[in-house]
Amino acid sequence: MTTTPTRQSLSPGDRSAQRRCLAVVLAAGEGKRMRSGLPKALHKIAGRSMLAHVLDAVRRAGADSVAVVVGPNRDDVAAEVTRAAPGAQIFVQQDRRGTAHAVLAARDALSQGFADVLVVFADTPLVRPETFALLLEKRGSGAGVVALGFEAVDPTGYGRLLTDEGGHLLAIREHKDASDEERAVGLCNAGLMALDGVRALDWLERIGHDNAQGEFYLPDVVEIARRDGADCLIARAEAGEVLGVNDKAQLAQAEAEIQRRLRLAAMAAGATLVAPETVFFSHDTVLAADVLVEPHVVFGPGVRVAEGAVIHAFSHCEGATLAKGATIGPYARLRPGANLHEGARVGNFVEIKQAEIGAGAKVNHLTYIGDASIGPRANIGAGVITCNYDGFLKYRTIIGADAFIGSNSSLVAPVEIGAGAYVGSGSVVTRDVEPEALAVARGRQANLPGWAAAFRKKMAARKAEK
Repeated sequence: MTTTPTRQSLSPGDRSAQRRCLAVVLAAGEGKRMRSGLPKALHKIAGRSMLAHVLDAVRRAGADSVAVVVGPNRDDVAAEVTRAAPGAQIFVQQDRRGTAHAVLAARDALSQGFADVLVVFADTPLVRPETFALLLEKRGSGAGVVALGFEAVDPTGYGRLLTDEGGHLLAIREHKDASDEERAVGLCNAGLMALDGVRALDWLERIGHDNAQGEFYLPDVVEIARRDGADCLIARAEAGEVLGVNDKAQLAQAEAEIQRRLRLAAMAAGATLVAPETVFFSHDTVLAADVLVEPHVVFGPGVRVAEGAVIHAFSHCEGATLAKGATIGPYARLRPGANLHEGARVGNFVEIKQAEIGAGAKVNHLTYIGDASIGPRANIGAGVITCNYDGFLKYRTIIGADAFIGSNSSLVAPVEIGAGAYVGSGSVVTRDVEPEALAVARGRQANLPGWAAAFRKKMAARKAEK
């Protein structure tokens, strides 16, 4: 596990003996290149919105307060902020006039006397908490501005970080405004910054718009801070970590990178992934040591798997819990509320939803179990269905310990099958079955000798007449 760098305390000349950090998250972009009615910040990677990834990362880096800048009439983005970061302040950027203008939309938060201000973007979801913490650590050394930089294979379009011989940051020059000499610089601006919170508002308000775009550029804060005598520094990250997502192709790149991280983390924690590149995780998937995951498995949000469990190939899990030694698949589907107890077995082409599968119980083939409780060691035969929905309401099926449900039976809820009871194959059970009883609910079989031969003869003659 990576350790987050510790933020330093303020020097005696600062305003407080305790560092407090404000994170300003810019989430006002519409993302036209995404070709989607969904705002860019709400597109998901690993089952969670990019905005939620960023909000979680700044919180884990030590931000004490969060301000999120959204676009006008974006109640959907505001709702995601409230869901993902309760207590965060929400500000609206009415006009889009550049990144500095966007940060100033959170003026009320900036004026609250924070020691540090982090400025981050909702469309850079791969930045690790450790990287945000590094920015704050360098800020804690006394720098007025710390900018995050990276080495780009192709720096075209990126702002350049211009430094002196000692590596101190002199300026950030946007590509369109850079000279040929400045464009030759390979160190690029990732856009993320840590600022002196005491002076940030003054510096931001002094940024002008005399540039090729006529916008208020956040990077111009570096030169303003230096004119005031503040030191400016650089923190570095890998290019893949600071990937900005502007279209669906970059969204796929971000998904690929976060899946790579999640697979490595799962294996580092002791899980075995037979073919890691074919397994897809949610951001919150938890696999214990000695879990075995075969190829082509998908984990949706809310899955927890205990030690020794086995996920066979082509299975899909969401909102499910597997206890120690449980087994599912191949081709099993666990929907939200599926809870498999120790040693439970769910086999091929079985779907489980809102159901408890007791310790040692078996649901091995071609079965739907929904809104049910299956007792320990019960055996559910092939083709069994719990009929849990009447078109309006859901109803529950309860199956006791050691019960045996014969193949191709339908259990019409609400219904209870007692402990140790048997249900004969092909039954449609509509009433409770007492413990240790046998229930058979099907038409009586009648065999008619010679019927088939007579039927074939009659039909052949009829066909010949046509």
